[in-house]
Amino acid sequence: MHATQAYFDQTGGPEVIQWREIDLSAPGPDEILVRHEAVGLNYIDTYFRTGLYPAPLPSGLGVEAAGVVEAVGEGVTNLKPGQRVATFGALGAYSSARIARASDYFAVPEAVDSRTAAAVFLKGATVEALAERCAPLGPGEWALVPAAAGGVGLLLVQWLKARGVRVIGTVGSEAKQALASEAGAEVVFLSGDPDLAAKVRETTSGTGVAVSYDGVGAAMWETTLKSMRRRGMIVSFGNASGPVTGVNLGVLASHGSLYVTRMTMFDYYRDPAEAAAGAAKLWDMVASGKLKVSVGQTYPLTEAAQAHRDLEARKTTGSTLLLP
Repeated sequence: MHATQAYFDQTGGPEVIQWREIDLSAPGPDEILVRHEAVGLNYIDTYFRTGLYPAPLPSGLGVEAAGVVEAVGEGVTNLKPGQRVATFGALGAYSSARIARASDYFAVPEAVDSRTAAAVFLKGATVEALAERCAPLGPGEWALVPAAAGGVGLLLVQWLKARGVRVIGTVGSEAKQALASEAGAEVVFLSGDPDLAAKVRETTSGTGVAVSYDGVGAAMWETTLKSMRRRGMIVSFGNASGPVTGVNLGVLASHGSLYVTRMTMFDYYRDPAEAAAGAAKLWDMVASGKLKVSVGQTYPLTEAAQAHRDLEARKTTGSTLLLP
């Protein structure tokens, strides 16, 4: 099978993304040959491209895609040709087709189409891990969701709402406030508001939020500290504005004996049984309609560099797909 695949041999801006045309042979033991129907764009892709997350060079790019199994190698018993699958695993998802480890792909139920699967799998698995296992909250508790109109943010707001959690969202522009509200955020503030922390406290009757699910990073850190209730938890899971560095543990004490975790979704999906259960919960949330997946924009696969520019400039909303 012929394939178009992205790669980069040096780190840097979107311009380092290159393309190659190759012919794929038969998959080896424990491998599958998969034809991608849709590829997901995620902020983690920019971390690998810039070198924030190291990868051996040259490297493929992208971790999320959905498509159809074309062939399976020896020893593969859980997947079969013709089956639709999705991945958020090894680098190399920016491709029209690839040979990959079968263990990196999950079966997709008939109720979920490939575009939806590619738009939701990595972000949705992140949200499942955040809301169900990392820092679960009960009905009536308050949560802060920075970047609530982003790909993860819109899903997280919906998931928390389904759990009965009261959500305060922050967004970068007035145009995005309606998106977060429609997803279920009870209150939505502009992230650049100098009185943001005070408004969060006012909304929570002075108490502060129980959990902040923060994928923004450095730009949100000080505001988050001032928005927490005593013994609340800050879950840092992304670096959209740069990583949080130089954390003084004494600061956590002075803001109310806070907890902080730097969550990585992959640590919640390493165990095969946990991964299967998490994925099943996600597909159920999508199929039931409790989790509505918003594809804000699509790009041809080979225009991934422009998609990266738009993502980093915060010009995107919801999920973004690259289409082979």
